[in-house]
Amino acid sequence: MNSPVNSRLLLVTGASGYVGGRLVRSLVDSGARVRVFVRDAGKIQSQPWFEKVEVVTGSAQNVADLERALTGVHTAFYLLHSINLGRDFDEIESRMAFNFSTVAAEKKVSQIVYLGGIANDANISKHLNSRVQTGANLAKAGVPVLELRAGIVIGSGSASFEMLRHLTHRLPIMTTPKWVTNLTQPIAIRDVLWYLRKAAELETPVGAIYDIGGPEVLTYADMMQSFAKISGLRKRWIIKVPVLTPKLSSLWIGFVTPVPTSLARPLVESLISEVVASPSRSIEKLIPPPPEGLISVSQAIELALSKIVEHDVQTRWSDAAVTYAPWQKTQSDPSWAGDTEYKDHRHQETTLPAAHVWKYIEGIGGEHGWYGSDWLWWLRGLMDRMVGGVGLRRGRRDPDFLHVGESLDFWRVEKIEKEKVLRLYAEMILPGKAWLEFRLSTEGDVTTITQEAIFTPNGLGGRLYWFAVLPLHAFLFPTMLRNLLKKAESELQ
Repeated sequence: MNSPVNSRLLLVTGASGYVGGRLVRSLVDSGARVRVFVRDAGKIQSQPWFEKVEVVTGSAQNVADLERALTGVHTAFYLLHSINLGRDFDEIESRMAFNFSTVAAEKKVSQIVYLGGIANDANISKHLNSRVQTGANLAKAGVPVLELRAGIVIGSGSASFEMLRHLTHRLPIMTTPKWVTNLTQPIAIRDVLWYLRKAAELETPVGAIYDIGGPEVLTYADMMQSFAKISGLRKRWIIKVPVLTPKLSSLWIGFVTPVPTSLARPLVESLISEVVASPSRSIEKLIPPPPEGLISVSQAIELALSKIVEHDVQTRWSDAAVTYAPWQKTQSDPSWAGDTEYKDHRHQETTLPAAHVWKYIEGIGGEHGWYGSDWLWWLRGLMDRMVGGVGLRRGRRDPDFLHVGESLDFWRVEKIEKEKVLRLYAEMILPGKAWLEFRLSTEGDVTTITQEAIFTPNGLGGRLYWFAVLPLHAFLFPTMLRNLLKKAESELQ
């Protein structure tokens, strides 16, 4: 029997993102009625909860889209941010929040729940200040806003955790900025979801700000040493230097870890100030902690690592959209758009069953590599990171299985039809748009695998780029197809 709470319609914005995707699953599992608001429904169609929610597509900057999303909603979770949209991200966030609050008031939404960042230190970054202003703008139209402010979120796939994991794993000796000794109060993603889910169950709307943090206050250096110990690594040597500015730190993090510089910078800037929950804003005044208690940093790290080992990472930071170059902002099928289109077309026949070949197509990239010439892929990824792109280090969520919308090295999965089609869209920085597509067809006992690299150039620069890389393509793509089939053949014997 449904409780009165479960009769409420809950809206989750940012459902394709790290927290949003997990929150939807948690709410659905608890029996709640959920509507999600996303730009692209294709990015969430492979989620296990997709068929159990109502989906509204649109932009938070479009009032008509917001009206469709907020109609009939009791509680709206605001999990949107724009830190990857350029230098004026704070202005964009302010407009989005104000529009959201205005429409929410018109549609008589009872409660807005907003996940922001702890900002109790007088010295806060532009990013954290924007988070604070977002909360203020959400409250301007009169709808009660419950603002939950968190610090570092530890969980498998979170940007903060990936930054911590790769810095600690790859650098036994580190020269670090002095912010590594600033105090912080991390919280496990499990506990963040607990507070968000319980916020939807409040009997009456609440308009207030509360800090949510884990049970420990420690430094970033302490977290790195804890991670090293849990991972079986030797104690890390941390040498503090005063010359590493946030910009230099984020460039270094973008080079060493999977987190791109554009995302690393706001994360680093947030660490410059002390991020500790205020006792006067304790969430326990409103929502008690989980029955089993909040988990420690060490427990959160162990849980995150176990999820990675078990390939049970529900969402990743890279599931959300990344920053594209200006000419890449509109993604579309080139043949539909009528653009100039260049192709590298390869095909090969085999007597292997299509289902067996598909296993190796779906397993491409990440730890499996790109079936030969991996040094060329590595070099291309390095070049991409040097100009601010995502590079190859994002890897894969799962080594064997993909779903639409997830990231794969410097690609994003655009289409999957099991044992038929895999289409990847390039998120590297390019003077145009690029796809890599694999198709399988069967006739009798013969399976044909077709591999196409497709490029739609932007202006003269894009055309020159295509012809400049043609010699590499002539080596790279036939090698990849040939080795893919060799791998499939060898493991069937």
